[in-house]
Amino acid sequence: MIIQESMTLMKKLEILSDAAKYDVACTSSGINRNGDGTGIGNSISAGICHSFAGDGRCISLLKILYTNECVFDCKYCINRASNDVVRASFTPEEVCRLTIEFYRRNYIEGLFLSSGVKGSPDATMEELCQTVELLRKKYRFQGYIHLKAIPGAAPELIEKAGYLADRMSVNLELPTADGLKRLAPHKSRKTILKPMKQIQLHRDGNKEELTLYRHAPKFVPAGQSTQMIIGATGESDYEIVSVAESLYRNFELKRVFYSAFVAVNQDKDLPMPTSGPPLLREHRLYQADWLLRFYGFTASELLSEKHPNFNLFLDPKCDWALSHLEFFPVEINTADYYKLLRVPGIGDRSAKRIVGARRTHSLDFCDLKKIGVVLKRALYFITCNGKMMYPTRLEEDYILRNMLDPREKNPAADDQSDYRQLSLFEDYGMKAAAGFERM
Repeated sequence: MIIQESMTLMKKLEILSDAAKYDVACTSSGINRNGDGTGIGNSISAGICHSFAGDGRCISLLKILYTNECVFDCKYCINRASNDVVRASFTPEEVCRLTIEFYRRNYIEGLFLSSGVKGSPDATMEELCQTVELLRKKYRFQGYIHLKAIPGAAPELIEKAGYLADRMSVNLELPTADGLKRLAPHKSRKTILKPMKQIQLHRDGNKEELTLYRHAPKFVPAGQSTQMIIGATGESDYEIVSVAESLYRNFELKRVFYSAFVAVNQDKDLPMPTSGPPLLREHRLYQADWLLRFYGFTASELLSEKHPNFNLFLDPKCDWALSHLEFFPVEINTADYYKLLRVPGIGDRSAKRIVGARRTHSLDFCDLKKIGVVLKRALYFITCNGKMMYPTRLEEDYILRNMLDPREKNPAADDQSDYRQLSLFEDYGMKAAAGFERM
């Protein structure tokens, strides 16, 4: 471990923003909250990313670690205790200064604050709470704050943080307890799930409190999320999706994020992929996650022990449709909303438009194209007034051959080795960040 006692704020920012790039669970605020006029900022329920645009505009969160010092020795983590990397830590005042100055320059919409475990979970969580409390009360910052809960921290610290942050997250890290035991021996499923359950139960109680007392403080109003690393251990897609389904059902999570394993350490217990992170697999899991949350699918419908992994050539919805041809064809003018959602090429918006439009007239394929249905996929699975768009056969091999364009590049052969997150300090962003050292 390399620790530098004297370090400029700019140097700390470079180290701790780079160290935070492997945590992906921060894509959107998920809450509308106007400022009350006594402070700075507000929170808008819109998707917000965490990088600069090419011309210097920033539509981002300030995404940093409070410290990259860590007493844990997780084998997949660049900040593991046994790694000789330069260590840095902010002070609460420094995090507040950076957040306010970035916000005033319109570079960020909020703060994503995570941390390594410095000293102990309680000590680290206490410093995080001090930081966010200072930001809220002294600096009157009313913008969006996403705060990581430290597994193993005292319940009273988790509760205090929940009244200061908009969203909290506790990373599950790995899909199974066996994988966690092998690659993160200092962590346990119990210490991770305990704060998750606490946040869920406290949110439920807070909702009841708000119905009785309109101005009661809100507890984690944007909900909680988690992250799983994909590809570090040998779980199948079926196991991963089943875990995600269980988390949504039992802990009322807003999002489960999937992070393709990046080989930053050499260890006998870690895989050493030759073609880069499994980004296409990560993409398929996100597509499946969308089907779980918005399309009414279950994990057991999408996959099974006999069919444990997604087809990399097809999105999960198409893959399901080809395995359940007995469900098709679906008649556009009579099928209910939920049946329409199961048709490849018909999304949530287009299904709602179909249900609304057919109240006034019978729909044909030209209408579907205007509505936004992707007919290239849907035509094999639907009829309009009992007729298909073209003469087709409802056979798996036939549909698969026609859906896969041989001129397209084989996705399994993609070179995925160029993995990086957009930097907080590219082009105009670097000039703006450098200005902090002159204040």
